[in-house]
Amino acid sequence: MKQKYPKKPPLSGLTALAVATILGSCTGAYAQSSGPDTNVAQRGHYLAIAADCAACHTAPGSTQPFAGGYGIASPLGSIYSTNITPSKEHGIGNYTEKEFAHALREGIRRDGAHLYPAMPYTSYTKLTDDDVHALYVYFMSAVKPVESTPQKTALPFPYNIRASMGIWNALFLDDTRFKPDPSKSAEINRGQYLSYALAHCDTCHTPRNAMMAEKGGSPLAGASLSSWYAPNITSDPVSGIGGWSSEDLFRYLKTGDVPGKAQAGGPMAEAIEHSFQSLDDADIRAMVAYIKQVPAISDNKDTAPRESYGKASGREAVYRALPANRLSRGEYLFSGECAACHRPTGQGSPDGYYPQLFHNTAVGAPIADNLITTILMGVRREVNGHTTYMPGFGPGSYVDTLSDQDIADISNYVEQNFGNPNVKVSPDDVKLIRSGGPKPLIAQLGAFTVPAMIVAVVLLTLAIFFFIRLSRKTKA
Repeated sequence: MKQKYPKKPPLSGLTALAVATILGSCTGAYAQSSGPDTNVAQRGHYLAIAADCAACHTAPGSTQPFAGGYGIASPLGSIYSTNITPSKEHGIGNYTEKEFAHALREGIRRDGAHLYPAMPYTSYTKLTDDDVHALYVYFMSAVKPVESTPQKTALPFPYNIRASMGIWNALFLDDTRFKPDPSKSAEINRGQYLSYALAHCDTCHTPRNAMMAEKGGSPLAGASLSSWYAPNITSDPVSGIGGWSSEDLFRYLKTGDVPGKAQAGGPMAEAIEHSFQSLDDADIRAMVAYIKQVPAISDNKDTAPRESYGKASGREAVYRALPANRLSRGEYLFSGECAACHRPTGQGSPDGYYPQLFHNTAVGAPIADNLITTILMGVRREVNGHTTYMPGFGPGSYVDTLSDQDIADISNYVEQNFGNPNVKVSPDDVKLIRSGGPKPLIAQLGAFTVPAMIVAVVLLTLAIFFFIRLSRKTKA
């Protein structure tokens, strides 16, 4: 029996429109649309797919695209997406194009309130004026208004003080547009624009500092993403994906499945389902070309690529010969909960629907976050009308019968027999993932966060003031 899992529907009439170029020239002004422009709206539709707007702004199981209500997990609490349909009462129907651009690029709503960077305005700030205009025309002229207000975000104090985001933006928001690198090819420049300004790959894959801002010196080097871990996708052959071929990466972005390497789950599965699979092949290849040449960032703790670990197990005969009480606890649980699909050998199903556990990045990674999260939450993605599904064994699933110790035992058995034998999982590790994953300093400080940010801004202002005074005295 398979667990029923709510499905987030793709955009109605979703098609991979061929676009001559994603990079629009900057106009320097916000043009107000005098009426629906079909060609511009179609281009805006494609850009909305590339930006993965539907994944976050459509609630699971909803038949109303862009009506909001999706709970985005963050270390500070759940942040619920808003209604971005052109409803004048509940959505963005009263936004001018300039106000739309401010929200998209600077995270400031029409009423002046700040958005949380769960809405990736820190990446969208790189969008060209032409693309902002196309998105505005699409949402205002081609999206059906939905007259409902989704659940409101209610973070605990002090994170509920949205004005504090003004300080955060002053410290960390790089409000500049994308500029092509003349030393790179047109394909690589387009790939960079797609990867950053639209697909916002950096939002998940770039490590963050104590204040949850991206570390500019470590782009795409891997980061915790609530319970999941978005791995290093730089060109390093050991820590990153430098050993992947261009075809491997193309297949992964289009399908989420590369046998013998990786399968997409969680937010990456959502991105593939709602965005990448519908993009023009030329745009995916441009992203591949860009990512393949991202400067390598290595971690000394990595001794082999994630996908290189493990081999098939010969324990199937042991299962048949030994009574259950002679198996280790992890092996006993694996045989009852996992082996029916992944086989006692870890080879998965012959058709590849259930993936092999060895030579699998989730099992060969230096940390077990994604393995634990997969067991807890399961996997679901729909590509080309075919659904890939694994039930979760955590909260909310009908098979929520495994304790933290149980999942730790299964994880350790899988790691030792199919994955990275250096990884050890404790019940506390599972408990941490259940609670939402590692929390950055800003989440741990709680009530001290806002005062600390204010002090930081005051000190920065004083430093600039004294630097200016010193410069003037030197000139005098």
